[in-house]
Amino acid sequence: MSHTYIEMAAHLVFSTKERRKLISKTMQPRMWAYLAGICKKQRIFVHEIGGMDDHVHMLIQLPSALSLADAVLAIKIGSSQWMGKDFAWQRGFGAFAVSASNVAAVVRYIRNQEAHHKKMTFEEEFIALLKKHGVKYDPRYVFG
Repeated sequence: MSHTYIEMAAHLVFSTKERRKLISKTMQPRMWAYLAGICKKQRIFVHEIGGMDDHVHMLIQLPSALSLADAVLAIKIGSSQWMGKDFAWQRGFGAFAVSASNVAAVVRYIRNQEAHHKKMTFEEEFIALLKKHGVKYDPRYVFG
C-alpha cells in the first residue's frame, strides 16, 4: 500500500492526582476547551470531551504519526501547566478502543457524566470500563 489509513477512536479516561476535586463546574468548560486546543495543535480529532471535577473523558482520533502515549503526555503536560502549580493529573490513564458504530454512544456517555455519577463513583466507573473492555488489572494498583 502506498498510503496509511487509520480509523481508530480511543476513549481516554484519566483523573486528577489523588482524584482531588480540582476542576470546578465553572472551570470545566474552559478546561475541556483547552484540552481540545491541545488536541488541535497535535492534529488529534476530538469527538467529545467531558468529565467531572476529578476526572476527564475524551473521545479522540489520533493522526497516524502520533502514538497514544505521546498524545496523552502532551495533553496532560499542556493542561497541567495551564492550570498552574497546584494542579496535576494522576500518572496513568485508561484508553479503550471504540468502533465507528459505537462513537455516538460514547459521545452520549461522555456528555451525560453528571447524571452518570449520581449512580456511580469514578472508581466504580473506571473498574466497569476495565471489565467491559476485558482489561486485566490488579485492584491493588489501579488507583495508586
